[in-house]
Amino acid sequence: MLVLLLSHIKLAEERAETIKALLYSDGGAVSVAISGEKIVGIERIDAAQLDSKTYVAPGLIDVQINGYMGVDFSGPDLTVDRVRKATKALWKAGVTSYYPTIITSDIERIKKNFAILAEARKDPEIGRSIPGFHLEGPYISPIKGFRGAHLEKYIKNPDWEEFQAIQKAAENGIKLITLAPELEGAIPFIGKCVDSGVIVSLGHHNGSASDVQKAVDAGAIMATHLGNGCANEINRHHNPIWPQLSNDAITASIIADGFHLTKEEVRSFYKAKGVEKTILVSDALDLAGLPPGEYTRGERTLLLTPDVVKLPKENVLAGAASPISKCVGVVMDYTQCSLKEGIQMASTNPAALFKLQDLGEIQQGKRADLIVFTMENKQIRIKKTYVSGQLVYSEN
Repeated sequence: MLVLLLSHIKLAEERAETIKALLYSDGGAVSVAISGEKIVGIERIDAAQLDSKTYVAPGLIDVQINGYMGVDFSGPDLTVDRVRKATKALWKAGVTSYYPTIITSDIERIKKNFAILAEARKDPEIGRSIPGFHLEGPYISPIKGFRGAHLEKYIKNPDWEEFQAIQKAAENGIKLITLAPELEGAIPFIGKCVDSGVIVSLGHHNGSASDVQKAVDAGAIMATHLGNGCANEINRHHNPIWPQLSNDAITASIIADGFHLTKEEVRSFYKAKGVEKTILVSDALDLAGLPPGEYTRGERTLLLTPDVVKLPKENVLAGAASPISKCVGVVMDYTQCSLKEGIQMASTNPAALFKLQDLGEIQQGKRADLIVFTMENKQIRIKKTYVSGQLVYSEN
């Protein structure tokens, strides 16, 4: 019996893995032990034991990502294999969990693609990285500017029966919806979403202060990419930004890629909301990670620059071309916040808001979703990525 017990202990030790690096939260050297899917121990060590100046942090969580490396979650050619391709590419960027985002489109396309995402979520290889989905639209403002890159012909007022059909196709995987609170029927719709367990975020809207407050009273708790999805010219007093920025019940997500918002906007939003009420998102399009140039997507031509995606005809931004790992470096540069705070906005906060209790922190007993990285020129460079204790990416 003793021999059998010692054999089990030896096997457990063999399966365990240890990460030695600087802890993101305070810069101290640590050894993080992983066994199976979990973090089983965290020990302070002498920095002399480290081979290089690498950091360890919880994996990044992106709740708004439209696609990656040529894979469009709203596109006509989506398959489980293509979702797998995007997920593996995101692992290389340090994203261990993400919410595939489907935007305003034909309802049948939306349902079809959510059904595909639901199948991908069951996949044993990538499913642990997909805790849920994000529906951005079609219940948003039809007004030019506020609708952003969303096609006007598919925009409509909230329809609860229609949303239930979409949610059924998604196998109840939609955990976040972005909508406009000023639309007819939006407030009772928000209440029903909240009652069903879906987080409601306000975005692509031209709601008044009253509309925003009614939405919050109904249970809305987020603002989607605050400062974007907004017309270029707005009333300096009465516009959608101030009511969301000033309402303490709203957590603001922001695209801190260095192009969607100015340095001054990022600094102001950060100061108003604080680290506790700010979430970083990439809003990356399928073109992210591809070579710059013009690309045809459905009915439109998109221009991918080295930094951002544009609609050249409308002269507006169409989405981001960078993963959320870049946003961490930019927000640190713009606000002078610490690495701990940058990671908090890209991992800890979304985990808490979406009740992903096993994620977002390095603690014993938590799931071992971890990134090992260096900071080079104020940017994160991913060296290794772990999901559920498994090494899913290594630079070497």
